Order: sequence, then C-alpha cells, then structure tokens
Amino acid sequence: MTISITLIGATGWVGKELVRAIAAAPDLTLAAAVARQSAGQDAGVAVGAEALGVTLVGSLEEALATPSDVVIDYTAPTAVKGHTLAAIAAGRAVVVGTSGMTGEDYAEIDAAARTAGVGVVAAGNYSITAALMQRFALLAARHVPDVEVIDYASAKKPDVPSGTARELAERLSAIRQEPTSRPIASLIGPQEARGATVGRTQVHAVRLPGFVLSCEVLFGAPDERLSIRHDAGSSAAPYVAGTLLAARRVREQPGLRRGLDTLLD
Repeated sequence: MTISITLIGATGWVGKELVRAIAAAPDLTLAAAVARQSAGQDAGVAVGAEALGVTLVGSLEEALATPSDVVIDYTAPTAVKGHTLAAIAAGRAVVVGTSGMTGEDYAEIDAAARTAGVGVVAAGNYSITAALMQRFALLAARHVPDVEVIDYASAKKPDVPSGTARELAERLSAIRQEPTSRPIASLIGPQEARGATVGRTQVHAVRLPGFVLSCEVLFGAPDERLSIRHDAGSSAAPYVAGTLLAARRVREQPGLRRGLDTLLD
C-alpha cells in the first residue's frame, strides 16, 4: 500500500533530498508540499528534479486540504509545534524533523496525538548512526551515573542546544543515576560555565565556524572515561533514510515516540 506524504519545508536543506527520495520510492507518494517562497512552482522542478505534478503551496493549511497519510516537518523551531498540532488535529500522523521544542512541548503533542488516535515520531537527528549513538549512550547511563553532553554546531545555528543534544539529555535524565559531581548551586564562580541543565543533564553548546553538527556524550567513572560521539558531514543524505523509515512506521501506534532508535529494533 502506498503511503501519501505531505512535506513541509520542501525546498530546505533536507526537504530537497526528501522530495527526490519520496518520488523514487515505490511505496511512497508526494501528495502535497509546502515551501512559502516557492509557492506555485512544481515541487520536483523547485528542487532541480523532474516535474512531479505537485504544486508547492505557501502554508500547511493549504496543504492539509489535500488528503495524505503522513505529514513530515522540516521547517523552523518557531513553527514546528504549531504545524504538528495542526496536523494532528487534521487526523494526520506526523514525523517531526525540526528541532527546538522542549519536553513540555512534546508532552502536549503526545497528549494531543493520543486523543486523536494518531502517531507521531520526533527525533533530534534522523541519521541511523546518530540513533545508534543515542542507543549506546542510554545503555551506558544505566551503569555510569556521571554524564554530560557536548553539542557542536555551526556559528549560524539558531537553536541551543541542538535537537540531537536536547533529546539525548532529556532521555538520559529519565534513566540516569544520581551524579557524583557537585551541585551547580554550590559552585564558586559563574554557574553558566557548567553549561545548561536540560532535565537532569548538563549540556554544553559550542557554536563555531567549521562545525556542521556533532554530539558527544562523556561518561566519567573513577580512573576511567567513556566518550560516545557522532559527527555529521555537510550533506543532508544521512537524514533521508531515517526520515522515510519513520514515515513508514509512524502509524503503527498512537501517541509520541521520541528518537529514531525507538524504531530500530
């Protein structure tokens, strides 16, 4: 059975690759696509591919007028929550590829999805290797109580920490043991030097030219350390396979599932 897709952010960095990949997949079809600045153009032509017969529209509201099974969002942190709730209200399953939401936002989305009886998959990173980093880190956190996350990205990235780091920190916080490091409030000097507390995990965001996106998880135990790190290159290709995996499986159960690693088994 073919799965029909509504894609928001169709001419963005990842969106362009998704348009091509959906067109090439025998079990997927692009039903509607949103790209505000390119509205009126054919979606295929707008991304430098063959015409697909799908005209880009300027808003999700317009796109939802066309029936589809799954909405995929790759837009902006300021818009993604509204898009997700609107898609849920329209009875669509949602794959969230945009970072920037908080744990409270995800709780609201989970409640809405369960009420509507639709599935949502949200991941800070849809790379398969990034999902494996998260899986290994969550395993290690069950055995080593002291863990911190370092988030590296380009100087222009607007959200801190990245969706990858935020998601990882929140999920680590849910399972980790009590750390042995000094409480932040007891430290001498600028407390900001210890990074931000996300859940119960310290996260340090580095924003410098030369980085695309990297996430490192550091575990410390007496006389030993463990580092688990993922580095992304400049291509959007690593995120396409994971996003389409989520699109194929998001309707399996209602409610929110966070992290691509939840779909790997």
